[in-house]
This record gives sequence, C-alpha cells and structure tokens, in this order.
Amino acid sequence: MSLDKQNTLPPYPWNEATGSSLADITDPKVGVLLLNLGGPETGEDVEGFLYNLFADPDIIRLPPFLTPLQSFVATIISKRRAPKSREAYDSIGGGSPILQYTKAQADLMAKSLKDRYGIEAKTYIGMRYWYPFTEEALEQIKKDGINALVILPLYPQFSISTSGSSLRVLQEEFAKNVDVYGPKKMFHTVIPSWYDRPGYVKSVADLIQKELDSFTPEEITEGTSEGQPFPKHVLFSAHGVPASYIEAGDPYRDQIIDCVERIKALLPSEEDGVKVHLSFQSRVGPVEWLRPYTDDVLPELGEQGVKNLVVVPISFVSEHIETLEEIDIEYRELALESGIMNWRRSPALNTDATFIQDMADMVADALSEPSQSITEACVANNVGNLELESVSNQMEISSAGVMGVGFDDDLAGRARLRKGEILNGRIAMVGIVLTMLLELLSGKPLIHFFYW
Repeated sequence: MSLDKQNTLPPYPWNEATGSSLADITDPKVGVLLLNLGGPETGEDVEGFLYNLFADPDIIRLPPFLTPLQSFVATIISKRRAPKSREAYDSIGGGSPILQYTKAQADLMAKSLKDRYGIEAKTYIGMRYWYPFTEEALEQIKKDGINALVILPLYPQFSISTSGSSLRVLQEEFAKNVDVYGPKKMFHTVIPSWYDRPGYVKSVADLIQKELDSFTPEEITEGTSEGQPFPKHVLFSAHGVPASYIEAGDPYRDQIIDCVERIKALLPSEEDGVKVHLSFQSRVGPVEWLRPYTDDVLPELGEQGVKNLVVVPISFVSEHIETLEEIDIEYRELALESGIMNWRRSPALNTDATFIQDMADMVADALSEPSQSITEACVANNVGNLELESVSNQMEISSAGVMGVGFDDDLAGRARLRKGEILNGRIAMVGIVLTMLLELLSGKPLIHFFYW
C-alpha cells in the first residue's frame, strides 16, 4: 500500500538475508536509478547501438563453443542491419525519443516524491545499449554521495533479456566495487517488476478507454457489418522473446498474460461489445518466439471481419522505434491491407499523470518495505538459468531485443522445439556463423561465390 503524504523519509527498509537496513546509513541521501534500453539519437548512432545490443549475451545467445565469437557476430549483424535500421529511425524523425521521455519521467517522478512525500531524491538514468550507459550513471551516483539507492527498471514485466540484462551489469559493477556499493556503504533495493500495480494498470486502461470512446457511431455500425459479433477489438502487442527463455524460467510470458487480464478487467466486457486479444511482436532470427505473432494476428482478425481495432503497446512505457515505426507504420499498413479500416493506437504511458504518480508511489513503497538486492532479484526471476538449463544444450542463437487469436494453441502451452528441430537449428547456426566469416574475409555477400 502506498504511503500517505509525509514530510520525512518513510520507515527504514531492511533486508532479511543480510540484516542490513537503511537505518545503518548516517544521513541518508536517496537516489533513484531508472534502467532502460536506450536508443540511437541520430543516424550516426545506429550501428554502434546495434553492436552494443547484439554483443549482449542475453540478446544474442551463442552455443558455448562459439562464445569467443560474440563480438565478431555482433559486428557483422550490426553492419548488415544498420542501413535498414537507419531507414526506420529516419521514418520517425532520425532517432529514438526514448531518452527524452525517460528524462521527463525522472523529473516528474522526483517532483511527485517531493510534493507528496517530502522525499528529496536525485534521479539517474542508466541505459543498457546507448548513452547514458549504466556505468556512467553509477559514476555520477558515486560522485553525488548517494547512499540509499532505489533501482527501478522501466520494464513493467520482468524478462531475462531486459530487466535481467540491466541488473547483470549492476551486479558486476557492485561486485567489482564493494568498497563503494557494498551493504555498509550504500543501501540498495530493486523493484524487479510492477505490472500488477493498480496505478499502472489503471493508467493503461484509461488510455485504452479514450481510444475505444473515439470510434464514431458509423464506425461501430461498420464493425458488425460482416457478421463480426464484437464492434470493437483491443489487441495488446507485447515485445516477444524466444520461447526457449520461457522454458528456462523467464517469468515474462506469465506476467504479460496476468497484466493483460488485470487491464481487461477495467475495460468494457465482451457483453459490452469489446473483444481483447494478445500477440507478440519484434521477433528476429530463425528460432521460435512467443506466439501468436502480431503480424499473423492482424490478417486473421481481418479475415474475421474486424473493422475497429485499438492496438496497445503493452510492454513499453515510452515511445520508441517499436511503437512509432513497427506498430504505427508497418502494422498499421498490414491492418489496412487486411481490411481493418478503423485503426487506433493507444499511446505509450510517457508522462501520463497517473503513471508518474504511481512511479513515485513505487519508490516510496520501496523505501518502506523489506528490500530486495540485485542478486536476490536475479535469483527470484531465474536470471542465469539460460546457462544452467537446456538452452545451452540447444546450441541456438536467439535474438530477444507479454483470448484472442491463437491463445488456446501456442500461447497457452509451453513452446518446445522437437529434437529434429534442435539438430537442424544447431546446423543452421553453425552455418550462419561460417557464412558471416566468409563474408567478412571476402568483403562480399556469400552469393558472390556462386556467380559464374
């Protein structure tokens, strides 16, 4: 439960495992570290951003015998994908707005903390794949003498590939600098996921409701013109992850489904003419990802006679390339081609007032409840299981970056690769790496070798 407005710091949190408490810190100086993906601000940044993304073993997972080639593979992929990615960023203004939105969220959250709780807190931004990097944020935290740190990943649902990857960076830095970040020097607590917070759920539901209310009477009539029983549809499009991550214990899919159900409970029901669906977007590479895929669901909805659709970017809290280009341009075009004529897109939360207030509430709650260390958060969410379980044996390269069509089939079950598919995947992945090596050495595409 959120604290009421106060003029002092809330009761001191404590850690059950270590016995440490904020009470052990003399003159607490509170900081809030917001963790996010990051994004290129200009076209010149794109290739470097992509390299950092694909050099992360939580994003590109090579078979054990190929891990020394991680940097090489990242270089090849980033060079080959940069031109197309640059075009995508050009279509939304030349760069990602994620840093601007994150800065605005940080400033407004700090103001809410001060105004509503009397908590003076400095905010810091740690991006995983572009400036300002997490390491830069930690350096500033050290310079500012912060000794009570709340770590807030801006991913509502926890995934090994998002929050987990960012927390790994922090874990490594904390382990290397115990004299600075150890429990006797700096108290810290992590908010690993927050998809189930009533404030967050309400803020998303309110934005969806505005879009549902925007359909005209003519559009509502059109929505049932081809025998479709529901005049309005809502499609939650979550960022996908490889199915193997879920098999290794990643809680992301379950949290996405739970989150959608909570939001759905605040929306008009099917009896009121609104049907809710869930799909997953942004898949990359040859391996199986969470299903159903958004680019499969849209044509299926069109075949069912759906005319009025609100698309919701459920796993994103600020606008960036996957909302502004993938959803607003690519998926909108696909929807229109599929006969879904009346398209709406619910905006990301950005600086929504209800969301900002809930961010402040989260921090205040974290400063009054038993704390959770970075290591505890990683263990609780199975970060590390990808090395310990079957994924390493599948020899796959996966690229990660959460009831409607397909729910009763692939989404509800645990997606598993058959033995034959695993063997084929191993052969394909080795072939991909060898192809990259040949192309690097020759300076030409592999198809050049087959020209006469």
